[in-house]
Amino acid sequence: MSNSETVLNVCVPGLGESVTEARIAKWLKAEGQVVSPDDVIAELETDKATVELPAAARGVLHIVQGEGRTVNVGDLIARIETGAAAPAAVGSGETAVAASPRGRGTPAAAGEEPPTPTTVPVEPNRPPLRGEPGAATNAPRKDSSFGTAAAPAPGESTRPLSPAVRRLVAENHLNPDEIVATGPGQRLTKGDVLEHLARRESTPLAAAPTPADSLGADRSTAPAAAVEAEETRVEISMLRQTIARRLVEAQRTAAILTTINEIDMSAVMALREKYREQFEKAHQVGLGFLSFFARAACAALKAVPVVNAQLQDRAIVYKHHVHLALAVATEKGLIVPVIRYADKLSMAQIEVQVKQLAARAREGKITLEELGGGTFTITNGGVFGSLLSTPILNPPQSAILGLHKIQKRPVVVADQIVVRPMMYVALSYDHRLIDGREAVTFLVHIKEALEDPARLLLEV
Repeated sequence: MSNSETVLNVCVPGLGESVTEARIAKWLKAEGQVVSPDDVIAELETDKATVELPAAARGVLHIVQGEGRTVNVGDLIARIETGAAAPAAVGSGETAVAASPRGRGTPAAAGEEPPTPTTVPVEPNRPPLRGEPGAATNAPRKDSSFGTAAAPAPGESTRPLSPAVRRLVAENHLNPDEIVATGPGQRLTKGDVLEHLARRESTPLAAAPTPADSLGADRSTAPAAAVEAEETRVEISMLRQTIARRLVEAQRTAAILTTINEIDMSAVMALREKYREQFEKAHQVGLGFLSFFARAACAALKAVPVVNAQLQDRAIVYKHHVHLALAVATEKGLIVPVIRYADKLSMAQIEVQVKQLAARAREGKITLEELGGGTFTITNGGVFGSLLSTPILNPPQSAILGLHKIQKRPVVVADQIVVRPMMYVALSYDHRLIDGREAVTFLVHIKEALEDPARLLLEV
């Protein structure tokens, strides 16, 4: 390395209060690729959210820790070779060749040993010329009995292999030429070999030759079950582990009880239908049902403040404002972003917050600051068709409101049986702090506000 070249260590940054480790979910830039300042090079998955890791300088990226590794705050996970190395590459987004400290030729993939100095990459479809390294291994070997060409022995290949790949294929008695190569220039990487082994292990019945195979029997007559994997094993994400731990903790440490009521949604649906277009034109956001429930919940929490309180040691801590947490289902699990000071927001402001937070949560761009500090949670299972459920508390909160599917049902109104759009609502609460009287009163406030939405405007 020349004096003009420097190496910048890329370490796991601080990830927020109480977060000490993360998993490398994905490298967004490849080994040997040129990166620029503020390029996002990796995604780190914590037990709360996915955090993007930017590059701090321009240079050639060299990955130290592969995807799926669990690392601690401060651990070295990559290096960026800056200075003379960066201009030597073709450009941002291209693979660095001559600039790589591994030597000339294609850089090794993450986690691999560098290729031996005598290894020279060969064009994909051209056999090496006489005198080139690898020519002897590429030459067909004659069988001493019949004089016909034999297949390469395990560990041998028509392509150059790094020491790590050569050792791995030899230990597992593999033919490298039968493995799909994804590296630059159709180069076989360690990851290709590991993926090949994983596929082979997931279909053990298909991988093992049967006596009929050795006799040249037609395998197309084999039963379908013989070539299908029995199961798939997927590592649990850190987020899912945290969800599981917190739910079990809530069941173990709180006296959870659920109270249920039902709401006639006719008035809300009529009001929403009447003003939906005007609302959207005025505020550039749609008018959903959640903002009605958010405003109703804030009013009910003001009337019954113990539902917004928390137990801390031997004290009851009453919250003066509502930081409303909304459960959002994502591919990685349930995330609960928080609308700060929801009790001070208009319905339009709540709708904007709901839309923005839900979008960032599903895209994995939610920040740790947006996930903490909630005082009360609303979860809506109705969007998935749930008719009734008993939600679990979101510690350290003391209550959670579950919304459900709106369904037309026969009800009695003024001694007449009529059909109305009805919704069950369920309040789960910590009975150590909240008595049944407070829970029922809270739900009655919600019911009255939604069955007569003028109450939300008049705050009565």
